[in-house]
Parts: sequence; structure tokens; C-alpha cells
Amino acid sequence: MQVDAVPDVLWLRVSEFIARNTGLHFPAERRPDLQRGLAAAAAELGFADSASCVDWLLSASVTRPQLNVLASHLTIGETYFFRERKTFDALAEHVLPELFRRRRGRGQRLRLWSAACSTGEEPYSLAILVRQLLPDWQDWNLTILATDINERFLRRAAAGVFGEWSFRDSPSGFKERYFTPTPDGRFEIAADIKNCVSFAHMNLAQDRFPPPAIDTNAMDVIFCRNVLIYFTASHARKLAENLRHALADEGWLAVSPSECSQALFSRFVAVNFPGSILYRKSKVEERSPSTWAPSFDAAQPPAQPLAQPSTPPSLPLCAEAPPPQGPQVFSLQARALANQGRHADALAWSERWIASDKVDAAAHYMHAMILQEMGEHEEARNSLQRTVYLQPDFALAHFALGNLARAETHTAQASRHFANALHLLRGCPPNALLPESDGMTAGRLVEIIAALIGRGPE
Repeated sequence: MQVDAVPDVLWLRVSEFIARNTGLHFPAERRPDLQRGLAAAAAELGFADSASCVDWLLSASVTRPQLNVLASHLTIGETYFFRERKTFDALAEHVLPELFRRRRGRGQRLRLWSAACSTGEEPYSLAILVRQLLPDWQDWNLTILATDINERFLRRAAAGVFGEWSFRDSPSGFKERYFTPTPDGRFEIAADIKNCVSFAHMNLAQDRFPPPAIDTNAMDVIFCRNVLIYFTASHARKLAENLRHALADEGWLAVSPSECSQALFSRFVAVNFPGSILYRKSKVEERSPSTWAPSFDAAQPPAQPLAQPSTPPSLPLCAEAPPPQGPQVFSLQARALANQGRHADALAWSERWIASDKVDAAAHYMHAMILQEMGEHEEARNSLQRTVYLQPDFALAHFALGNLARAETHTAQASRHFANALHLLRGCPPNALLPESDGMTAGRLVEIIAALIGRGPE
């Protein structure tokens, strides 16, 4: 039976059931993802088809293990070591050294939590980073907690064995230093690193904080990345507050660049680091950010806290009038910050641009270009697809989709996207400037595509 045999009204109800029980949000545009995940879950739960599984979900009392099976097929475990490296740079250059300085000789306690650890690359990255920065780490009371809703991911994480794909953004020598080859061509993490991390099952949408069997209190640093974007708005607000309660005073929260939100994290202080934004547990009304003065190396200027988190820092403030707002301002800020290489900040401004004008194809295209620079290729592809949906004749977006497909050796897809771009470009004068291209002409882009087609995938 085809999954589409499930009536539309039942898809809506099962989407609400999943949101209520897992926090995962499946709006109409994500129905294909929900269909695929539910079909796989139905097979594992012993149902002949998705329709039978949906009927059962909506009429039975689902047990926790059964809910875990469902969640395991609806979550994505795409990760790798030191993903979103700028966040780890901020941790290594600013946050952890200051914590070490404050705690040394005073209990020497450090507590880190990877709240959606997937297959383990993130918490092991944290463990390796601490080991690199803290030579006497064995003299510290070090806790690295890793939790996830997907028990399959947790079992893989606890095993500590990884394939080449997990090392795709790792520095030279990293794999050789911390891993041992296995007979099947994979790599097992060193035992002393593995032993630094403890894994536990946790549903961030349902479990109360702290869960009875898991100590999430007084965390110094929490990583909760690529979770909130998939949650309903109400679950996201609840989780943000729960994470705040789980942090120690002056503790830090790291989310992914696309999840940075002044509305969602209004009770935190947003702190700008080069290429990333972290959130610090400190009430603005109780303590000014300027009073926080860690002793950083003079050669590395400290990050600048945002004095007023509700107002992005690069707009001038005026006592008599609010700063200018609107799509044009958001566009200019996104472009300027992207040109400076401040991608996390640029991404936040591009999202404000999109929120202010959801049907502006240029906003989605800029969003995609920033994501691509950050290495978030799947999210970039999604933004490009929204671009061409909103403006089918956006030649540069078709070209960018072709480049993404070509880089992943999806030759047929790349050819199709390039053909779409060429079809659109041939209707333009060769010397016509292309919108959003920084001065590229239609004729020049035709030459570039022709060269790519002739050269084939790299």
C-alpha cells in the first residue's frame, strides 16, 4: 500500500500527535519527510502499511519504547566532528579558558552537555577539545553528558566507531591521533576519550528538567544544535527555558546559526564571537554585559557582548528614534556581514529579511549562499529550492543548485539544473547584469556553465 493512501485529515492528526509527544514539527511542506519516516517506523513496529500504523497511533496508548522507535525514524543523524567549527573556536579561544581560570584551585569542576548528540561526534569533539586545552584534565571533576531521543544513535555513539564521512572537516592528523583503525575500514575512538562521555536517552520535548535519572543541573556549557528548528514554537520556547534552568550561573548555550533568535533567547545575553553567537545565562536587567571581563590574550580581542540583545549591534542606536527596520535594512546588513566573513551574523540578518518578506526570492537566495559558505549544503539546497519556487526564472539559483549537485557527483541532477539556467540565460542579452550576482553578466555565466558541463564532475 502506498503511504499516500492515508487520508489528508489523518496526516494532520498524526502530525499533531508527533508534535505533542516529541516536539518535532511536520508542517504541510514536510509531509514527504513524515511519510518516509512513518513508513519505516510502521515496518519496524509490525504494521503492513502506514495507514494501519496511523490508525493505531491515533487510537492506542503508545508506550515509551514504541514512541522511541517512531522518533528514531523521524530524526536525522547528519553530523561530523567539529561541525560548525566557529562555535568550537569560540569555545576554545574564549569560553573554556575563562572557565578554567575561574575554576582552577576552586573545586576544578567542569560540566558540559551535548543535548542532541546524535551518533556521538559532537560530545567526543567536546571531550577532545577539553583534553587539548587542559593538560591536567585528570585532576578535574569533568562531566560530559550526551543525550538523544534516538536510541539507535545512542548505541552507535557509545560504541565510538566512525566511518570516513564523520571526519570530513577534521584537521590533518586528527584521525590518526585520537582513533584506531578497525578491521572493517572504520575508526574507533581512543578509550580514554570515550570514557570521558556518558550517554543517556532523553526526549527534550517530554522529559522534565532535570529528568529523575539524569543529572542536567548546573551545566557550564550546553550544546543544543539543530533541534529547535524542528520543534513547534511552543516546544521551542519551553526547551529554551528548560535549558536556561539547566545552566549554571554564567553558563553558556550554543545553538546552530540558523536557530539564533532574540525572541526565543530573550532571557539570555547574546555574545558575538568571530563567526558565531553564543548565549549566556545572565539577566540583562540584573547585570550589564560590560561587567564581564575575562582575561583574554591581548593578541586575541575578546568577543563583544550585545548590549541590547533585541537590537542587532551593527545598526546605529538613536535616543530619539528607533533604528531603521524593514527588508532593505535587513538585506544590506546580511550582505555586508557576509562580505566580511561574519556568516553567523549574516545568517541571522538574512532570516530577519525572510521574516519581513517571505516571498522575496532574493532573501532566500542570500540565505542559501550564506549557508553554503558555512558548509550547510542540505539547508542551502532547501533555500535554493524555495528561491526557484518563488521565482522560477532566477538563473543564479538554478546554477547554484547545479553546483551543489555536481559537488556531490549527482550528475543527472546537476545537468538538469544547469540546463534550466542556460534556458533562462539564453533569453537575456549577453551583457545584461544578473540580479544578486555582484556584476556578473548573463553571457559570462553561460560561459561558466558551458565549461562546467564540458569538464564534468570533479
